[in-house]
Amino acid sequence: MRRILLALALVSTLVGAPAYAADPGPVHDPIPTEPVTSKLGLVLTEYAQFPESETNPPLIDQRLNRVARINTIMELPDGSGRRAVPDLNGNLYLVKNGVPSVYLDVAATFAPQFFSGRGLGQGFGYVAFHPDFKRNGLFYTIHTEQAAATTAVPDYAQATVLYHGVINEWKATDPAADTFAGTHRELLRIGFGGQIHGIQEINFNPTARKGSADYGQLYLAVGDGGLGVNNGDPQNLALPHGKLLRIDPALRNAPNGKYGIPPSNPFVGVPGAAGEIYSYGYRDPHRFSWDRATGRLYLGHIGEHAIEAIYEVRAGDNMGWSEREGAFVFDKTPATACDRLFPLPADDSGYTYPVAAYDHNPAPGWNCTSDVGVAVAGGFVYRGRDVPALRGKYVFGDLVDGRVLYTEASEMRRGRAPATIHRLNLFTPAGTPVRMQDLSAPGAPGDPNRVDLRFGTDARGELYILAKANGKIWKVTGTRTFAAASAGHTRIAPAPSAANWAPVTPAKWQFTNGQVILAEAGSERPGPRRPFEYAVLNAGPVWTSVDIRAEVRLDEPVTLTNRDVIIVFGYQSDTQFYYAHLSTDNTILPHNGIFKVNNADRERIDYQWNGRSRGANPAIVDEKFHDVRVKHLPATGEIAVYVDGRSDPLMTARDTTFTSGRVGFGSFDNRGRLRDLVVTGTPAG
Repeated sequence: MRRILLALALVSTLVGAPAYAADPGPVHDPIPTEPVTSKLGLVLTEYAQFPESETNPPLIDQRLNRVARINTIMELPDGSGRRAVPDLNGNLYLVKNGVPSVYLDVAATFAPQFFSGRGLGQGFGYVAFHPDFKRNGLFYTIHTEQAAATTAVPDYAQATVLYHGVINEWKATDPAADTFAGTHRELLRIGFGGQIHGIQEINFNPTARKGSADYGQLYLAVGDGGLGVNNGDPQNLALPHGKLLRIDPALRNAPNGKYGIPPSNPFVGVPGAAGEIYSYGYRDPHRFSWDRATGRLYLGHIGEHAIEAIYEVRAGDNMGWSEREGAFVFDKTPATACDRLFPLPADDSGYTYPVAAYDHNPAPGWNCTSDVGVAVAGGFVYRGRDVPALRGKYVFGDLVDGRVLYTEASEMRRGRAPATIHRLNLFTPAGTPVRMQDLSAPGAPGDPNRVDLRFGTDARGELYILAKANGKIWKVTGTRTFAAASAGHTRIAPAPSAANWAPVTPAKWQFTNGQVILAEAGSERPGPRRPFEYAVLNAGPVWTSVDIRAEVRLDEPVTLTNRDVIIVFGYQSDTQFYYAHLSTDNTILPHNGIFKVNNADRERIDYQWNGRSRGANPAIVDEKFHDVRVKHLPATGEIAVYVDGRSDPLMTARDTTFTSGRVGFGSFDNRGRLRDLVVTGTPAG
């Protein structure tokens, strides 16, 4: 065994102070564009419920207060159809026909050293089955042990060690058995100086064929130990921390004599470098997977200050942490500064940058030394057969709030602009729109808004979604289009005449040149907080389902960022209605969203608001007319807002409060106009 400390550093030549272009200044909003809402929705069918488990020692951090801390689902590579699910609190489950049973108690095997009660990733973190498991019975696990509770010496270690991440090889006497019996041996032990960012995932390349150089090679995603922004270990090639490793469990040429180092690894033979390193420069390399069609390796990387990233990984890559965060220079020097990201220097070279990324968008006044509550959950390029609309899409998400996202794998190309990120809708098998918070909250202890989202696949490449919050797994069994149902077939195209409209303040309105014009901004009125001025269409029927199409224009100058117009629907009275707010500004709660007024201050109900500082991308940013469509389907509660003829909605929501009502047009407190109104739907009654 060997113990390599920080003092033995071999540091990349790229970690010196960057040569900035002439004082570019900090980047305040590194990724201004929000994920684009997709019309596509996934149908989620509940697959399995896992029993409640407890941390050891008892938890202090309430983020660990979950029903079951399940981390992934995978199918055993033996043709049996059994799926494996690890629970961080200690059990390895096998699932047959949706029913879990304990295959191996990892916690009991390594008691009393085993612990899972501190740090989000501590405990029994992951399992990987050898691709020839059916014949050789081999599989591999990660677990954590407190350094103070063991006399074992790490093979590699940071300067101060609080816990060990331990890789074990297990050999099942009977690979077909549903309860483990056999032997195990330790392969590798890494000492970490913090309680987070340990060994996150281990896995084999499922696209590697028997006899190929990558077949049977075990990849390990090793975090930086959570030691903070001045931790140089991810750039130190003498240490495995902040690296993606690749080892050969069948060989014994590693320094500790318990595993092998593949001769094709990029740093084999480099003086002072750990030959196990495949790529480096990571903070928290959380999940990785291979595209079964192309063999490309994608890794989801959890950021520090602002950037959640997906990388395409190749041998020898340096992802830059902590000299870089995403595609930005990271300034490590000010301990508490909030502006830490800067543009890349003109002479930048040597780093690999994300093929997709989104940012944190903290709330105004955020204490920049605290956690925003944003973290990427890496996923998979879908190559299954059951859900054709997903083929070729890399499906991933945010593990905290449970958003399910995708990019087109064909757009994720190194050296090009990052791929567009789309937000997927979710449905129950009955067709009810839901969010992951809706599915994971029932029965969830602790924070009901924290989903703890993960992904998994089976042998056929079908996709599964997990929530630690309530210990459930759902299978993606199909797709639906959001708000796809017809609103009805009754159609009116009312003339823009005063006789057809009932304004709040008639003197502020004009009906000329084929337009409905709000010529003077409204004023706040007594009662709940709601739009100041609007006109209700009193021509035609009261509508249940309705599809509203028109052209609208914002008449305020573009220098006014909070300019808006609104489309009213489901109108019952002056204090009961829905409205779609179309604005240039998407950075505060009252703007650019879908709202409900129900005898109380307006309530934002759209899925796009992140709860902190951002909503959907700005609807209208100029002084031109724009096509707007608002569709409301009370039977399901679906509400969708479209702009400029796009098939994907800009904003979506679900609410069942108002099942009928009239439509209208106006503004919260600005001027604007409408023309070419067509209303199609189903009359009430």
